[in-house]
Amino acid sequence: MTALAMSNVLLWITNIALVITVLALARQIGVLNERVTPVGALTMDHGPKVGEAAPVFTLPTLGGGDIVVGAATGRSQLLFFLSPTCPVCKKLLPILRSLSQHERATVDVVLASDGELDEHSLFYQREKLKPFPYVLSADLGMAFRISKLPYAVVIGPAGLISAKGLVNNREQIESLLIAQEMGVASLQEYRAKTQKR
Repeated sequence: MTALAMSNVLLWITNIALVITVLALARQIGVLNERVTPVGALTMDHGPKVGEAAPVFTLPTLGGGDIVVGAATGRSQLLFFLSPTCPVCKKLLPILRSLSQHERATVDVVLASDGELDEHSLFYQREKLKPFPYVLSADLGMAFRISKLPYAVVIGPAGLISAKGLVNNREQIESLLIAQEMGVASLQEYRAKTQKR
């Protein structure tokens, strides 16, 4: 009988210790969640800076016709640099479709790359990218100093660069548009300003 009572006491002590451990871990997760906030797209310090005039290009699109990139058009442009061989770029295409529909009143999404026309034409058809202007221009990538993909640049209605950065998911793409709305270069900059206060 005493062995049964002792095992019951040990089980209760173990259960209480487990509850205390779970509560302590839950508190730590909450603290970490507050400290590690999403920072948005990773801004790289290359090319034209946020607030500067965007380089202006008139380029032919794969779908036919020309498009002006970087000019003051009264609408924002989300310039998305991608490659047919980039798996992350392919993963972001459905997100761009959704974003394009959601933001169609104010933002034009433009896909940009460089390389062989045949490879891009096949990619354009296979991924059903007809709704997007798709331009091939090495000069465009060099003007913005694109070194890693996928990369996005938001050009405001006045032709000024509003936000830019390396993007790997929906939140990072949306962070560029949010940064434009808030009038900051990036969410990192906004976070740094608010922490100084």
